[in-house]
Amino acid sequence: MTQDNDALRVWFRLIRLQTRARLAIANRLRELDLSVPQCDVLTTLTEREGVSQQELAARLYVTKGNISGLIDRLVASGLVERRTLAGDRRSHAIHLTPAGRDLARRGIEVQKAFVDQTFGRIAPERLALFEELLVEARELVREKDSVLAEGAGA
Repeated sequence: MTQDNDALRVWFRLIRLQTRARLAIANRLRELDLSVPQCDVLTTLTEREGVSQQELAARLYVTKGNISGLIDRLVASGLVERRTLAGDRRSHAIHLTPAGRDLARRGIEVQKAFVDQTFGRIAPERLALFEELLVEARELVREKDSVLAEGAGA
């Protein structure tokens, strides 16, 4: 088998792994009445609150339209709130409510338990190698993506 075929086989395995892991997490989060995208927003806000919807969309790799709908639903559920940014009444900073902070914590716990049961069972040195390979692959994708973005702007 050629290296091209090896790379393609690994690519498909990675995509299938990501899909399977996402479905497993989705099933577990459903018990908290949370979707994966909602949990992504809440857990991202635990890292840094007060970001704009635009910044949140960029951090989560989704469109501004997608994040707007997500935030609308999270506001309606009492999990986040929009606060007007000083000096710009058109933009809003997104903050967790106490209920949102608690649900984010529970969502993180669900994911940590899943990771402990799966990735946590990989030997530390193999996990370090896996991370190294993921970072290498990420950088290759970033490099290719930036070249394509530059070409689109020309």
